[in-house]
Amino acid sequence: MILLWLAIAVLLLPAGWLLLLPLRRARRVHAAQQAFEDNDSLGAENVRVYRRRLASLERGHARGELDDTVLAEGRVELERSLLEDAEALRRSPLKAAGSGRVLVPVLLVAMMAGSLYWYQREGASGDLALAQAIAATPIHDAASFNARIARLRAEAEAQPDNAKVWMALFPLYRDAGRLDEAMQSLEALIALEGRVPALVAQLAQLKFFAAQRTLTDEVQGLVDEVLAADPRQPTVLGLLGIEAFEQARYPEAIDYWRKAIAGFENPDAAKALREGIAAARQRMASAGEVDASVALDSPATAAAQDSQAGTARLTLKVSLDPALEAQLAAMPVSADEATLFIVARDAEGKLPPLAVVRTTADTLPLTVTLSDDDAMAPMARLSMAERVTLVARISASGQPVAQSGDLEGKLENVIVTRSTEADADVSHEAADAPLMLRIDHRVAR
Repeated sequence: MILLWLAIAVLLLPAGWLLLLPLRRARRVHAAQQAFEDNDSLGAENVRVYRRRLASLERGHARGELDDTVLAEGRVELERSLLEDAEALRRSPLKAAGSGRVLVPVLLVAMMAGSLYWYQREGASGDLALAQAIAATPIHDAASFNARIARLRAEAEAQPDNAKVWMALFPLYRDAGRLDEAMQSLEALIALEGRVPALVAQLAQLKFFAAQRTLTDEVQGLVDEVLAADPRQPTVLGLLGIEAFEQARYPEAIDYWRKAIAGFENPDAAKALREGIAAARQRMASAGEVDASVALDSPATAAAQDSQAGTARLTLKVSLDPALEAQLAAMPVSADEATLFIVARDAEGKLPPLAVVRTTADTLPLTVTLSDDDAMAPMARLSMAERVTLVARISASGQPVAQSGDLEGKLENVIVTRSTEADADVSHEAADAPLMLRIDHRVAR
């Protein structure tokens, strides 16, 4: 905090200098103004104009062109005009050069006080204090873990309106098993941030575990609220999977966890869900509901599954409709620079892309085989889907998201074929006729 206040002081210095600048120039400006007023000849020039016009009137009267009445009225009018000009030129006496000096330091102090007050209200001093509290309590054992909780609790009491403090505090309570305090902290965060689905989902999860993994009416209400706002919220889907697993509804648990995997960005969380899916499949296999070869979802058992049930594979022949050749040539990049994406997506839309091949448009027409080796992530593989949507797209920008002007072709509801070891000596082209995927339209958005 000391560095912060020093930085504020450094920024206030030039502002104070600008306020003091007029005071430093006051004496020079006063002298210049006084000299101007002393040498001002405008009043004398008005008198000369008055006398010249009066003389003109008198000459006209002497020649008989003007009578006495007109002469008198003209003289009165000239005198009135002279008086008005003299009144307009009247100036207040100049004040001393040092007058008003007291106002400058008053403004300087007001500026500094106002700046500090504004920063206290709108600045991020609380976030800085939070960062310092976290940095001052590194976690390396149980004692340091409790020390951080105590430090952040003190920060929460000092700045209860700072959502970031509660955001940092409630996971510590949760990991320490202090669920009541974790729920209180999370409820304070929700009161500040609103009913954000991710936060409400966290609260539902805490209450679920606090109720000994029971889906109480309160928890169910929170779950319904979250799913109404975000049907794919992974935390709630994971919770529902746990509840289904505890009630031996293993197919439901697997379905919930598969959907949750698609929404988790944390690979550790996705790994835990895959282990849960493996455990559910094991129990189903023990009950004779499924073959034991699908009991695990790990890479090692996936290989065993491939050897027995067959390896997921799709062979495609991708081509460009001749009607679009002119549009390909009109792209801002040449065919050997335009990116060709070939993507397999889960037909139900529950998972990330299952397989992706990236090449260039000058390779068209080409034959390509999609398999688990083309997966972007281990939690989303071609073998996890029964039906897929296949997309081939030529992109001038090289971006994976479709943009206006891209050329695209699509095949929907394609059944994923699987080959066994018996096909090992037969080429994929001979074993399965390739699917024909033609790029036949332009993306318009």
